[in-house]
Amino acid sequence: MEFCPKCGAILIQKIKNMGCPRCNYSSKENSKIKTSEKMETQKEIAVLKKSIDVRPVINEKCPKCPSETAHFWTVQQRGTDEAETKFFKCTKCEHTWRSYR
Repeated sequence: MEFCPKCGAILIQKIKNMGCPRCNYSSKENSKIKTSEKMETQKEIAVLKKSIDVRPVINEKCPKCPSETAHFWTVQQRGTDEAETKFFKCTKCEHTWRSYR
């Protein structure tokens, strides 16, 4: 790729030689534009699935086991004028239940 010595624009191919589209500079030598691109293959990245529950833990009695703690999250399932649904997941037996309170 060649640039115009007067204005710095990229020279383009004219009929016989290279020329500047801005200032009408013409190069006396004929050159060809060559482009190349080097592509490298990347190694695959192994992803390990590790189940980490980042939900908050609260004091809530599990209906299936004697555990007193559970993970907690809320979801808006019905209309916006309705209360959101609270979900709980036991920290020991992983039983999931919901509360509409």
